[in-house]
This record gives sequence, C-alpha cells and structure tokens, in this order.
Amino acid sequence: MNIALETRGLTKSYGAVQALRGVDFTARQGAVTALCGDNGAGKSTLIRVLSGAHEPSSGAVLLAGKVVRFAGPHDALKQGIATIYQDLAVAPSMSIWQNIFMGGEWVRTLLPGIRILDKRAMRDKATALLTSLNQTVSDMDRPVSELSGGQRQAVAIARALLWQARIIIMDEPTAALGVKETAEVLALIGRLKDSGVTVILISHNMEDVVAVADHVVILKSGRKVAESEASGLSARALGQAILSGAMPAAV
Repeated sequence: MNIALETRGLTKSYGAVQALRGVDFTARQGAVTALCGDNGAGKSTLIRVLSGAHEPSSGAVLLAGKVVRFAGPHDALKQGIATIYQDLAVAPSMSIWQNIFMGGEWVRTLLPGIRILDKRAMRDKATALLTSLNQTVSDMDRPVSELSGGQRQAVAIARALLWQARIIIMDEPTAALGVKETAEVLALIGRLKDSGVTVILISHNMEDVVAVADHVVILKSGRKVAESEASGLSARALGQAILSGAMPAAV
C-alpha cells in the first residue's frame, strides 16, 4: 500500500522542552492510522506539525514521497491535508452550507463588475457532500447549532472534502458524544476510508480505535515506542501497550 504521509526523524522543541524526539511516522493511502498515547506523549505536537500550524525543529515531512514544508494550516490544506479538531471550528449560528463553504465561498457574475454569492450552487454542493457521507439533511439553511454531534462532524468533514483533502486528521472526534453519535462518527470514518481518503485518528477511546483503525502508532514522551497492525488487537491490549510502551508479542 502506498504511503500518503510520512515523517522522518521529526523533532520539535519549545525552548528547553523537547516535545518530539526523532519521530518516524507513516500513514498509508486510504487507511486509518490511529495515533495513541497518554497526555504529553507528543500527539498534539505531531498534529500541529502535520497540519502546518508549527514548523518542525528538524527532520522531514513527506507527502506522497516528496519532502514538503507548510507556510501555515491553509497551505497544508491546499496541499491536501485537513485537520478537524475536537471543537470542529464550526460557527453554530451559521447555516450548514455557510459552515461548509466558510473561507471558500463561491461567487457568480451578475453583471459586468458585479459579483454575488452563488447561494444556490453552494446549497446544492453542500447537499451532495453530505449525501456522499450518508447524511440526509433536507434544509441546508438550518443553523449548525440544531445538529447532533455526529452531524456536526459530518459538516466539518464535508468542508474538508470541499477543499479536496485526501488526508484528514481527526482529533478526538467522539469526545463527549453519546453511543449513537459515536457510532455515527465511526461510520463516517469508514466511509472516508472506503472513498480512498487517508485518515489519521487521535483518540483516547481504545474501543473506537480498534473498531476503525488499520494501523496503530504509540507515542510516549515524544518518541514513537510501538506500532502494530490493528487487526486482532483488543482495546484492553492497546491500553496496556500505551502504558508499557510495547505491543503484545501476539495480537
């Protein structure tokens, strides 16, 4: 399987604090790679580097085998990497289509020199994106505040797909969600994978990880200490691996 995203010898220091210590990380094309570890393991720092929010101190980030540098998150997004944080960065009072097109609104020419928002086209595209995620929402003008947690995740994912993201980083996507909404989000991750999108999943919920991940990488104190295929790995074994810093001999 092709490697979509990779880091080699990645380090990141904040003054005297070394948050990443030579991390080699790979995410395979069209697969779900789970990034696990206790608080302070380096997961958030790695996400910030991969999303373009922070520059690495040393080492390299490779996209489809080529070394890349990001000027910022928008630059990473233009190169196909979208990051969906726990707070989703949605505007609750704005409509569904407005949230999906935030920062990328479509316009059309009404008269020479006069351009207006193409609201109909944006509503239609928003509907198509959500339909591709198996989300049926009849009114694109509904404010996002009226949606469930799972539906809000779908809106955030649709926004990433609008930018043609082929790699989506999801930070604690099921945090604070109920059982039904969690199942909905895990199904969304499955649909992304089925469509060929690469997903990097950060989660403290080991049940969620073993339910959807193809590969698991464990960080501890800024280092990659273990990795394994997820097949046959139980939530309990994964939790023990995070504590010990080593995968079981047989999974």
